Amino acid sequence: MLRTDPPATTAPATPRPAAALRRPLLLVAGVAALVLCAALSLALGSRAIPLSTVVDALTGAAHGGDADVVTGLRVPRTLIGLAVGAGLGVAGAVAQGVTRNPLASPVTLGINAGASLAVVAAIYTLDLSRPSQYVWFAFAGAAVAAVSAYGMSRRGGDLDPVRLALGGTVLTVVLTSWTSALMLASHRTLDEARFWLAGSIAGRHLDTLTPVLPFLVLGLVAAFAISPALNALALGDETAQALGVPVARIRVVGGLAVVLLAGSAVAVSGPVAFIGLAAPHLVRALLGNDHRWLLPGCLITGPLLLLAADVLGRLVVQPSEIEVGIVTAFLGAPLLAVLARKVAK
Repeated sequence: MLRTDPPATTAPATPRPAAALRRPLLLVAGVAALVLCAALSLALGSRAIPLSTVVDALTGAAHGGDADVVTGLRVPRTLIGLAVGAGLGVAGAVAQGVTRNPLASPVTLGINAGASLAVVAAIYTLDLSRPSQYVWFAFAGAAVAAVSAYGMSRRGGDLDPVRLALGGTVLTVVLTSWTSALMLASHRTLDEARFWLAGSIAGRHLDTLTPVLPFLVLGLVAAFAISPALNALALGDETAQALGVPVARIRVVGGLAVVLLAGSAVAVSGPVAFIGLAAPHLVRALLGNDHRWLLPGCLITGPLLLLAADVLGRLVVQPSEIEVGIVTAFLGAPLLAVLARKVAK
């Protein structure tokens, strides 16, 4: 029988001194790993470039073919990967905290599918051709999907985590079917959208990231602002209200943060799966349930996972590559199965 309040989202206990010291050290180690992964993203690909050449290219001391590859292609790709990963990781943590559901993420709540349908519909009807034009439609689709999933999960005025997971799954299937129908109805839409729908940060330029950056920052600010209240929500709505937490307002702000973060990420990269699901669980296993630590951990772990998957996709089928969305789906599907089995016990 499914538990509606899983242990993974219970309120944090007061940390012991050793644990309080361990958390900052783990965050520092995570930042070091992220820096290393970013360096590998700049150096590795269909053509490996020495790190010394990468440094020279970044400082302007090197010119020519390898330097142009680093500054013109890999730097934008890496920066976009950092932004998208951070948005998806924090969005997943907030979604799980707001809903008290360990399976909640932009994918399982139908947010990615809603953004994808809106973008494909815009391509079909308005002849859009650049990812930078998709942002408003991605936001709108993400918002409608989030509200729909939330509405389907209500039971007697309370949020039902089980119904939320089931409703999000049904919503994802329906929206994905509609997206496929639109793509099959138009060869131009199919050609324009299929690469974006695979989920990729390859070939993206910084002008794709620039329009969504303010919304991404706003979503992060909103998420971190409610992190103490998310700890109270883990105790249940009645307890949180007794502690003076405005539950309805926190859920609205949390939902807005998830839409801004996931909508920004999907608008730039397409629907990349499982980063928003995996990052919170990995961070929770290391740092515990306190959202004041969980969110910074996801801010680091999300881009770390995304860049690692992107680098892996470049290396496994050289000289070609696999889109990062395919790599994360391939690696994340077993994780979802394990988590679903764990929650169902």
